[in-house]
Amino acid sequence: MKMRSLLTKSPLLILAALILPSQAQASSGVVLQPNDFVGMSFWLISMALVASTAFFFLETQRVAGKWKTSLTVSGLVTLVAAVHYFYMREVWVTTGQTPTVYRYIDWLITVPLLMVEFFLILSAITKVPVGVFWRLMLGTLVMLVGGYLGEAHYVAALPAFIVGMLGWAYILFEIFFGEASKINAQKAPPAVQSAFNLMRLIVTFGWAIYPIGYFVGYLTGANPEDSMKGLNIVYNLADVLNKIAFGVIIWAAAVSETEAHSK
Repeated sequence: MKMRSLLTKSPLLILAALILPSQAQASSGVVLQPNDFVGMSFWLISMALVASTAFFFLETQRVAGKWKTSLTVSGLVTLVAAVHYFYMREVWVTTGQTPTVYRYIDWLITVPLLMVEFFLILSAITKVPVGVFWRLMLGTLVMLVGGYLGEAHYVAALPAFIVGMLGWAYILFEIFFGEASKINAQKAPPAVQSAFNLMRLIVTFGWAIYPIGYFVGYLTGANPEDSMKGLNIVYNLADVLNKIAFGVIIWAAAVSETEAHSK
């Protein structure tokens, strides 16, 4: 009973811990201006991520044991993102500069976790070769490293863009035509197949927001200041779909499968 009570209270403890950075920022005298729409987007998304974290961790008590890991990982994704968003919004509000380093540190943790979810939801219903996991990780790292090298100006924007796109294409091949896709089609129940299909649509269309933003910001000759504002708003809004909605899809599949087997 004590353990269950602790697990039930843990999302609230995490929520309180996440709010601390915002309190520190408020006490520092930094004020969000009413015309700072980029700053508003940082605040809105950070609060949505906090709420999602509490929700996913609480819902682990509702689903069957084999789904708890998937929901926990969803909560970790939003937890890590929320912490980084607190710092990213502070960088933006106080300096007006793009928090590129913080954003890529966030992605280096959360994007691999999102890719792990494909492996986890399939592992909940059948044995999945470990090669699926490593191929998804490889594509993820190539994509992120390419993007960071370009945005941080370590290499020219166009070659870095091409490398990042190759990593993304490798991920798409695996989840649409590779071993992960075949396992989903052959062995997954309807609820899991539906979740898998929606997740890969997010990786296709939701993740497309990032290369489009990169292309507009770095490869079209647009005004750097205007591009910086647009890129941050686009990236922030994309995280609602690519982190929160992604987790909600997994939650829906977990609840559906749990209820189906409890009857």
